[in-house]
Amino acid sequence: ETEPLTSKKDASDCSKGEDCKENGLLVRNPKSALRLVEDGNKVHPSQGDKGEAAQISNGYSGVQSSVPCNGMGEAEDAQCTAPAATTTTTTTTSTTCGAEAQQQLMELEDRETWSKKIDFLLSVIGYAVDLGNVWRFPYICYQNGGGAFLIPYTIMAIFGGIPLFYMELALGQYHRNGCISIWRKICPIFKGIGFAICIVDLYVASYYNTIMAWAFYYLISSFTTELPWTSCTNPWNTGNCTNYFSKDNVSWSVHSISPAEEFYTRQVLQVHRSDGLDDLGGISWQLTLCLLLIFTIVYFSIWKGVKTSGKVVWVTATFPYIILFILLVRGATLPGAWRGVLYYLKPDWQKLLATEVWVDAAAQIFFSLGPGFGVLLAYASYNKFHNNCYQDALVTSTVNCLTSFVSGFVIFTVLGYMAEMRNEDVSEVAKDTGPSLLFITYAEAIANMPASTFFAIIFFLMLLTLGLDSTFAGLEGVITGVLDEFPHVWGKRRELFVLGLTIVCFLGSLATLTFGGAYVVKLFEEYATGPAVLTIVFLEAVAVSWFYGITQFCNDVKEMLGSAPGWYWRVCWVAISPLFLLFVTCSFLSNPPELRLFDYDYPYWTTVMGYCIGTSSIIFIPIYMVYRLVITPGTLKERILKSITPETATEIPFGDIRMNAV
Repeated sequence: ETEPLTSKKDASDCSKGEDCKENGLLVRNPKSALRLVEDGNKVHPSQGDKGEAAQISNGYSGVQSSVPCNGMGEAEDAQCTAPAATTTTTTTTSTTCGAEAQQQLMELEDRETWSKKIDFLLSVIGYAVDLGNVWRFPYICYQNGGGAFLIPYTIMAIFGGIPLFYMELALGQYHRNGCISIWRKICPIFKGIGFAICIVDLYVASYYNTIMAWAFYYLISSFTTELPWTSCTNPWNTGNCTNYFSKDNVSWSVHSISPAEEFYTRQVLQVHRSDGLDDLGGISWQLTLCLLLIFTIVYFSIWKGVKTSGKVVWVTATFPYIILFILLVRGATLPGAWRGVLYYLKPDWQKLLATEVWVDAAAQIFFSLGPGFGVLLAYASYNKFHNNCYQDALVTSTVNCLTSFVSGFVIFTVLGYMAEMRNEDVSEVAKDTGPSLLFITYAEAIANMPASTFFAIIFFLMLLTLGLDSTFAGLEGVITGVLDEFPHVWGKRRELFVLGLTIVCFLGSLATLTFGGAYVVKLFEEYATGPAVLTIVFLEAVAVSWFYGITQFCNDVKEMLGSAPGWYWRVCWVAISPLFLLFVTCSFLSNPPELRLFDYDYPYWTTVMGYCIGTSSIIFIPIYMVYRLVITPGTLKERILKSITPETATEIPFGDIRMNAV
């Protein structure tokens, strides 16, 4: 039953039990409707709205916005009607034009959801727990004071990482949109954040999957009775190759190179055939085939949406934990394992006085949990509206942090064993960082264990599964963002779009498949994601807390969960988390990393190039702001007000009907 809002009926003339029109909105008498929340629980009207919020009987506030149906503030002659469902329990209103409202409703009803709650949890855990948990956290921990590092790490997790993680899950679940179109419902002028996120995700896909191609090469090479990186008799070995695990008495000198290092650098990467970033050399066809197979697996895992990827993560998210447990038990039984554990956890309290320790703790927890890549927004948007995302945030972030901590024991028990075999200090063995820690040090230790072939196979399978579900997540962030922004173009062509996206990512990875590709991976890893993602999440936190409004956001959470976030979450979102991000960003920009890989020192111009790569994504944010202000009619003040006012309402599911929350 629909009543046009153009009817000349004043609110004061309404008799008892009749429907009244206030400020252009249809309002049912509250005595004949079911009150879901207290009368005082009013959602504040958006900026730029002229009329007062009329309290609707279902507890949501209806607002007659000065922003018409096209969201741009242009005056139109088309009339907007508010359909009202005349039931004895609930009355709903809508302020969107008929065609737009119908399109939004169809999109909402057609949106798929996770088959089971556990699919969502495993997907988020699989995304958050990636290769960095295995190689980055243990190195950062022992470098910054061992057990003492756990104090700043925990503090940064409680006041920075977890609140941002929770915020993104809540935003995605409430507004049910990807990283681009969600800003129409929050603060349209910040829509450039969505485009910046997509560019960053493409950068990550161009180098992250190459690391998995290395792991896949190792996996294929492991199917032999004797692993190829155990001896110095292979065609790729040099005269400096020294196998100190052999039965002969071998002396380890400054120029000695282990067979595992030569296999990694001269057979897998072939960096000796490149002079650096100035001359990358040709493309390795072996790594190209490995990467092609990986992207094939990725495509057929995500092409149908979360219904299929939610099933794949049952393997890719759980398998690493089985392998970690096996490797932990095996490492604990190795001679000298206690030396590695002692080095890992021995606290150096003086380190807590150093600023860089706190910067490393903040950066580690931030990049470990992974807000700012659009993944949490995308995954949460497929949840049911009343799903307990608060509980999900606590569970998944706790599992992620514990996984990082346990991975340290897996790595350092083996490093202690290596130090025992070399008769060296653990600090000398543990100087390898990043992928080298896995592909050289750990691979060498595995090669000299009993049943080395078995442990090598399961270890590199673990690395593949750790990387795959993170790749699923990163690409899903782009896919959901683009499909939600352009539903009329790609809405029914998801498979085709995913195919095109994987091809683009594969072609973008070709530079990392060259003989000098490892140098490109290192450059992108340091500059393409770090400062760009920190800037993105900082602006995201500011936009939600200060423009959209912390009160409005907490009301959104209350509609989903039944209770509003407490003062701790509010303070973190408004002040602590943005300051946390600003602190890390400024520290990074003031001290750019000096890159060195193997024996190659990156030239100065690579720093400039790195900043250009990082800026190429976040530049979309100010560009869109200027574009938005230019195309919006009115004075400068009116343009700004319209640009920070939500364009469209968020459809709130309530039984078999939909409500528009403004």
